[in-house]
Amino acid sequence: MIDRTLAPSINEIKKAEIIRASETKLKNGIPVYHIKAGTQDLVKIELLFPAGMWQQPLPLAGSAASAMLQQGTSMRSSKEIAEMVDYYGAFLETSIAHDFSTVGIYSMNKHLASVLPVVEEIINDSVFGQSEWDVYLGNKKQSFIVNSKKVSFVSQKKFSELMFGNNHPYGYNVSESDYDGLKKEKVYNFYKQSYTAKDTIVVASGNVTDVTLKLIENHFGGLTGSPILPVPDSQKRRNEEAGKNSGAHLVEKKDALQSAIRIGKLLFTKSHPDYTGMLVLNTVFGGYFGSRLMANIREDKGYTYGIGSTLVSFSQAGYFTISTEVGVEVTKNAVKEIYFELNRIQTEKVPESELALVRNYMLGTFLRSIDGPFALADRFKGIHFNGLGYEYYERYVDTIRTITADKLMELANKYWQKEEMIELVVGKK
Repeated sequence: MIDRTLAPSINEIKKAEIIRASETKLKNGIPVYHIKAGTQDLVKIELLFPAGMWQQPLPLAGSAASAMLQQGTSMRSSKEIAEMVDYYGAFLETSIAHDFSTVGIYSMNKHLASVLPVVEEIINDSVFGQSEWDVYLGNKKQSFIVNSKKVSFVSQKKFSELMFGNNHPYGYNVSESDYDGLKKEKVYNFYKQSYTAKDTIVVASGNVTDVTLKLIENHFGGLTGSPILPVPDSQKRRNEEAGKNSGAHLVEKKDALQSAIRIGKLLFTKSHPDYTGMLVLNTVFGGYFGSRLMANIREDKGYTYGIGSTLVSFSQAGYFTISTEVGVEVTKNAVKEIYFELNRIQTEKVPESELALVRNYMLGTFLRSIDGPFALADRFKGIHFNGLGYEYYERYVDTIRTITADKLMELANKYWQKEEMIELVVGKK
């Protein structure tokens, strides 16, 4: 019988073993990073293309191109694509991020030979039919109009603009007119130039076998490259406005019941030597449910259901942000309390008991984040697009275990000065 009056022993996490990706190359030079892990006969094949927001030549081109990939080829309609993938119990997804776009398929190994031809087809032969284009564009525009009434949506868009500048690929604030001006031909040209072998990688995870790799070669080894895309003007001008909008900003919504608050500043990417230490500092401050921001502004003051802070790292830039939505009547008080906590973490050492709790939380969360083949693939992508190796994760674990309260205070004073922060309120203040 288990004696439930005794708490289980706690073992310190000193090292996290992570299964590393192996690399092969297709005959066209595309690198294939594969991770064999897991117990199910299941694989995920992802092709990551240089077709994200960073590379798009005009606003919305990247997301539109990604969405249209599943809307039909010269051989199959969108319905036929969906039915075929569903018949084999697979799942096809296309997505876009700031630095790349993804075409991915989840499939049982025994059905991979049947579903990979569909993936190859949508990459090589999407047709961007006019009726499908009209439906897509109409739906996206309507969704944008509806979301534009929400303070959380407006604040995220405006905050990115203030952070990077409206000429920056990461900061452009999309407007309704951008949907009206989006031309199918330009998006199609972007698709044809970007979904090629050039600067593309394949990530395979799960029960990856020699047969799996051979199928990847058969279907994607024939992809050809493309001329280097011209650098959009927005990228040439990308640093002109970045970091110049510190101070308070208000986007007034007279009928708002809530105000969205965003406070933050430009920082750096994962490759910076202080990044892992800042992750620990951010967790203490606002990075988990037991954080100081949550304890003060949710639990003590009751101003919000949730508040948090985060570090964001893209391939070309990174930033720190605090975000919450509060009732309009407590907006000023909420902002005041945020700065109170910011000052407190700069002037008072984090108690060892609090730091120990954060250490255990972060180490436990990291262990969960490397549990399973698809999670391992995500961890690989997290370092690959920042030009890092697996030693980053070793350094991450070591920093969590050893960083001191003195170092946290030093980092807070170095990077979180109030006068450098962008403060945005959307709603009423």
